Amino acid sequence: MTPPRRLSVSCHDRTMLRLLNLSRSYGAIRALSGVSLTLHPGEVHALMGENGAGKSTLIRLLSGLERPDAGRMILGDRPAAFDSPAAAHAAGLRVLHQELHVVPALSVAENMHLATGCPARAGLIRWRALYAAASAALSRLRLTHIDPRTPMSRLGPGDRMLVRIAATLIGAEEDAPWLYILDEPTAALTGAEAERLFAVLAELKAQVAGILYVSHRMAEVLRLADRVSVLRDGCLMSSLPMAATGEAQIIHEMTGRDLSDLFPARNARAPAPPLLRVEGLSAPGIAGLTFDLAPGEVLGVAGLSGSGRGALLSALMGANARHSGTVTLDGRLFHPSSPADAWAAGLAHIPRERRSEGLMMQRALTENVSLPHLARIARAGLFQNRPGERAMLEETGRAVRLKAGGPSDHADTLSGGNQQKVLFARALAGNPRLLLLDEPTRGVDVGAKYDIYRLIRGLADRGIAVILASSDLPEVIGLADRIAILHHGRLAHLVPNDGLTEEGLLTLCYTAGEQAA
Repeated sequence: MTPPRRLSVSCHDRTMLRLLNLSRSYGAIRALSGVSLTLHPGEVHALMGENGAGKSTLIRLLSGLERPDAGRMILGDRPAAFDSPAAAHAAGLRVLHQELHVVPALSVAENMHLATGCPARAGLIRWRALYAAASAALSRLRLTHIDPRTPMSRLGPGDRMLVRIAATLIGAEEDAPWLYILDEPTAALTGAEAERLFAVLAELKAQVAGILYVSHRMAEVLRLADRVSVLRDGCLMSSLPMAATGEAQIIHEMTGRDLSDLFPARNARAPAPPLLRVEGLSAPGIAGLTFDLAPGEVLGVAGLSGSGRGALLSALMGANARHSGTVTLDGRLFHPSSPADAWAAGLAHIPRERRSEGLMMQRALTENVSLPHLARIARAGLFQNRPGERAMLEETGRAVRLKAGGPSDHADTLSGGNQQKVLFARALAGNPRLLLLDEPTRGVDVGAKYDIYRLIRGLADRGIAVILASSDLPEVIGLADRIAILHHGRLAHLVPNDGLTEEGLLTLCYTAGEQAA
């Protein structure tokens, strides 16, 4: 093994990292096959691919968790081979995963020193030096809004990520370049938190850091990356400057499909009485909403942050108490007192946050899918029906094209796209009449999006009504028959989706305040 040493690369060197024909297999499965790419100082190099494309394997090789079967890594001007994460860390690589491991009860400064150790004298922590080092590292990335004495528990996911990045600068020379590997860094961040992260990435670039940015979010990659490499089935499809490629080519190389094929065609619907009628509905986060929804119709709900998209779905599911207004379902008054009532009435809900709101991550897939349906399938109305749960998972899993090892697998062992498909399987298990979707493709790759979009369109074609709340404007335009635009919980526009462009929809979202007033 090459002795670990700190990376020494000047901003004038051509490459910071070079991977040459890396391959890795697990038994008969070829996870990586002859992958070569380069990373330059001061560059954001995006790495894209569907689940199973080889991104995670490549990260594991770079971080020292595994060794390649073949191929070489060259760091700066020397060959490198890491037999442990500590060796990769000593050489200057920093891997930041989307799942952040912090100690909430400790301060920001204490968390920042977990990897390097706290400054001490005679066995006693030098608190002044600890806070000064943390403050200097935060200031270097212009994170002056974060107080190093603040308990980590008070920070949101975005600021926790920024603290993790700043911690890598503690003890670094002022001109020392670093090589960062960021794995889906914005998966759990709000828009504002992501913007702060992007500002920090700009600072790192200015300090000649190299950044390998692993993401499935096309808009971020198009905005941030200087170069993009695409993996498919363990093979490198392309590695090009961003100026020489674009969204359509990237999607085609990731999936083998064209961008125009991403959204299925909307079929004509026969006129039918409304399935759902909402009149003057007010609840926490929404006020005076009136609209209707026909069987088989997809109603998109758009609006800027804080518009009330999620609050509408929560009110319909009975998760939030109504203040006023009426809702009728199939001509009958509908007033669920809890989500359980809504599920029993034929509604199904897929929440925005699958990990914290939707799934039991440490429980089996059978339990996750059957959760809202236990009373219906219980034996004698009292006893758990395990064969029934397995049959339910098998049937709905086939319908959503779920990829999993077996019914006893825990949800946290699946990719983000397959975790989302588990939620769709749960929804289908109840034979719903109305499907409420809150950011249904958040945190999934393009291939999983393709499957989910076809699933939604197929359900609508079967007569199931869908309310699709999403901040992804192309998604809303690609799926919805009509679009409701909210502003601070009020309905500003309700428009047919006939020839509507992303620019036009964005304009309606930004001018919604005038209409809602």
